[in-house]
Amino acid sequence: MSSNTCNTSCDSCSVECSDRTAPQTDFSVKLNEGSNVKKVIGIVSGKGGVGKSLVTSMLAINMNQRGFKTGILDADITGPSIPKAFGIEGKALSNGKGLVPRISDNGIKIMSVNLLLENDTDPVIWRGPIVAGVVKQFWSDVQWGEIDYMFVDMPPGTGDVPLTVFQSLPIDGIIIVTSPQELVSMIVTKAANMAKMMNVPILGLVENMSYLSCPDCGKKINVFGESKVEKVAKEQGISNFALVPIDPNIATSVDNGAIEHYDVSVLSELASNF
Repeated sequence: MSSNTCNTSCDSCSVECSDRTAPQTDFSVKLNEGSNVKKVIGIVSGKGGVGKSLVTSMLAINMNQRGFKTGILDADITGPSIPKAFGIEGKALSNGKGLVPRISDNGIKIMSVNLLLENDTDPVIWRGPIVAGVVKQFWSDVQWGEIDYMFVDMPPGTGDVPLTVFQSLPIDGIIIVTSPQELVSMIVTKAANMAKMMNVPILGLVENMSYLSCPDCGKKINVFGESKVEKVAKEQGISNFALVPIDPNIATSVDNGAIEHYDVSVLSELASNF
């Protein structure tokens, strides 16, 4: 094709010419040279507001308490909440070789866009490609050091950023987070199908806000209806699942930046399968 009509978009062009380039098939991003990450686990959800960031934090704390070196890559660029939950207020700085993650009180390494913004309340009004690029930079430009388990808090849905994470990072498996509502089966199925299409193993299913324990008698109250996690897990061939209750202490811990002091044993059995 003559140079004056070529727009260099070979993927959408049907003309055979000598300048045609092969479509890109490998989207993986090289890990920062100052890092060694052994396992990467993505935390996903089919919709927002189900407690994905909470589950990410609790799983990282659980593995940290077992003696593993853990980190959290906050890929929820437009809705970051991980630093707040851990009480981290300072900013991430560069050491000349890359960005240095902030470290929680108990040693969990964290990188989030909120650690780079001037103010935590500044909105991130970026288009998809820019957001995806930042996620990749959190992998390539951050000096993570030695990490046994890296937990990636993904944004909800099956759009640009989750796809970028699946294609660019060496994901060893995912945890799907949901809640006990009527649409849960369809929503979980969407997330599960994406994982299967990307050949990523599903390590477990977590139903957040599953029940409320009466403070007086201890009876479990199904505020949002009967739990569907076991049924959905069976339908999707997921062998590991866990229930996280509605607990005012969770909200208090997150609001006070003290999630590390909350009892995360409810996810211990799930985490033991990592």
